[in-house]
Amino acid sequence: MRKILVAMAVLSASWSCVAETVGDVSTTFKLLSPNDKVVVEVFDDPDVDGVACYLSHAKTGGYKGALGLAEDTSDAAVACRQIGPIGFKGKIAKQEEVFNARTSFLFKHVRVVRMVDSKRNTLVYLVYSDKLIDGSPKNSITAVPVLASQQIPLK
Repeated sequence: MRKILVAMAVLSASWSCVAETVGDVSTTFKLLSPNDKVVVEVFDDPDVDGVACYLSHAKTGGYKGALGLAEDTSDAAVACRQIGPIGFKGKIAKQEEVFNARTSFLFKHVRVVRMVDSKRNTLVYLVYSDKLIDGSPKNSITAVPVLASQQIPLK
């Protein structure tokens, strides 16, 4: 039983990337409850060493926000940068989700998808918000070029 629990913990950890909060700014003042904010987080690409992505997104305050019941808006931006030598931990998919975070109590997420532009040897990152019934077309994109001498290993 213990082996099964350990295996489940390892698998669930590999399904999502963990972001660290860099900081936040308040966008509205609420007297007796948390303010609405824009939060800036950073996460490292789980399959590519040397690439970090900075993600900004809205965080709803108020009592519902404090209890985790509020639905955050679909506003988000992403900026991925090379922060060291780029190295690949193995072959990567042509398109793959590298980060997601819940932005409502049940059915809404902010997601970051990595795509590979093979012709230009570039990693492209797209952030968007989805919802079970009605997603949002709001999105942001960034790209990290890889040196021509280092081909991106595709699956």
